[in-house]
Amino acid sequence: METRVGPGAREAVFAQLADAGRAEQVAQRLTDGIVLGVLHAGERLPSEPELARRFGVALITVREGLGILRESGLVETRRGRDGGSFVVEDEGGHRSLLTARLRGLAQVELSDMAVYFGAILAGSAERAAERAADADGERLGAWLAAADFGTAASARTNQGGFFLEVAVLSQSARLVREQIRLQAEFGPLLLLGLDDDAARSEVVAHDRAIVRAIAARRPARAREAAGALVRGLSEQLLSAKARIERGGALDEPLGA
Repeated sequence: METRVGPGAREAVFAQLADAGRAEQVAQRLTDGIVLGVLHAGERLPSEPELARRFGVALITVREGLGILRESGLVETRRGRDGGSFVVEDEGGHRSLLTARLRGLAQVELSDMAVYFGAILAGSAERAAERAADADGERLGAWLAAADFGTAASARTNQGGFFLEVAVLSQSARLVREQIRLQAEFGPLLLLGLDDDAARSEVVAHDRAIVRAIAARRPARAREAAGALVRGLSEQLLSAKARIERGGALDEPLGA
């Protein structure tokens, strides 16, 4: 099955920045989009003026941010009529970037971020179960059934899309905005555990439980299922952090 990237995933990448003066934030947001697979290898990014408009920053800030990405080898800039900034393919799955970010965060910071992410997702799921129409639950189930979780890359992209679909069904603009912000900031790390086949199967099972609860209009069950999903992802993330601290690699088998 194909990887299904909903409009919400791209919205998360290009949402306005809270700190509008930092090129590093522009670079980080685009890096997250590339690592998550929302921005694909070979894809041309929006023009510099368009990026400035979407992020709510000055043009010079965007140029500096793209310069950081070029130095990191994530994008290349081509001149001419068909030019622009293009995402560079990385066969290693950007593991060095994620490893560096994990090393830079303490375990307590990761745990705290996961708790907050889980609270927002649980609130969205609960609200969706209260407010979603019957057709909404059916559409969410059909979306999930068609999504590809067969590889780590497709699973990360589609799981991020699922988070945003649930937030949209909450019919709360504030929850959607916060889900977008958190996903852009924390999503690439939270979804690290999806390298493992068994972990992907477990995540899909949790997703299905959320869908069933929303379709059945059972808010408490939806909140519980969302919390269980994020707790499982958080455990995988903390295991990855522990492996790196021991000198291991992100792609070691679980329990190594």
